Amino acid sequence: MSSSPPQHTGLTPSQLSSYRENGYLILPSFLSPPEITTLLHETHNLLLHIPLSTHPLTKFTTEDSSSSEGHIGDDYFLTSGDKVRYFFEEDAFSPTTGFLTRSPHLSINKIGHYLHELSPPFKTLTLNPTTAAIAQGLGFRDPRVLQSMVICKQPGIGGAVPPHQDNEFLYTNPPSAVGFWIALEDAGTQNGGLSFAKGSHKRWPVRRRFVRKPGGSGTVFVASWEGEKYPEGEEQSHEKTEEKKEEYTLEAVTAGTLVLIHGNLLHKSEKNTSEKSRFIYTFHVIEGENEYDGRNWLQPPEGKVFSKLNDYAR
Repeated sequence: MSSSPPQHTGLTPSQLSSYRENGYLILPSFLSPPEITTLLHETHNLLLHIPLSTHPLTKFTTEDSSSSEGHIGDDYFLTSGDKVRYFFEEDAFSPTTGFLTRSPHLSINKIGHYLHELSPPFKTLTLNPTTAAIAQGLGFRDPRVLQSMVICKQPGIGGAVPPHQDNEFLYTNPPSAVGFWIALEDAGTQNGGLSFAKGSHKRWPVRRRFVRKPGGSGTVFVASWEGEKYPEGEEQSHEKTEEKKEEYTLEAVTAGTLVLIHGNLLHKSEKNTSEKSRFIYTFHVIEGENEYDGRNWLQPPEGKVFSKLNDYAR
């Protein structure tokens, strides 16, 4: 990848209006073909250098659960906020022997969660004037970047992701997370493309949180805490009570597309039942002026802060 980031400015008034109305915004051709090629090359290079000799074979489950059994919470996962680590698909392992049933590079669910600092190509894509301008256009005063990852959606085994809100995982008070989701390959109906409950960010407060258990070992969803449940200035008086009543729209996108996702928006993806992978890169932006909850699963490493996007603004 060249040293120049994607040449885009901040969002137009019509784009902002669409984002605020729907809770997401699709920006095709955000990346050029050469940039996509470079990022895919970096991804495949990372997948070919999995440190298996020291890897705990941590699996990443996307199962929706109110208990700690539905998500991982080992030390390998909880200390990945400033590292590049690999998380396996559950279905990549034999249920009888426990061994991998395919090559390791075809078994990874995702790579995370500090690519935006430790991988030069992904850092160039993430920390630059373009993303700073977009964040400022969305109203961020002190945008901070965290939780960057490549999600692979491996052919045949890429797990379904149930409806969720990004603010459940990266809670600030008030909520502020926005997902920057970038397709590195085409993503559609067969290989686990994203589906959105259009406008649900206006109807659904943050109703649960994905947090570390007391003592810092393991994770759990909690449904009770003190703090705001809508972003600043977006408090709502009418709330949905049953998630199943939401209608989801699958948005097929081509490689190079950027999708901005409001932190309260319900979104999901189905299992990849095709023979084609669905590589995407995603990172998240939060408001640095808001309180970042010390119980969130991802915590800034000791002595460090989350990456300051304003440092890269023009």
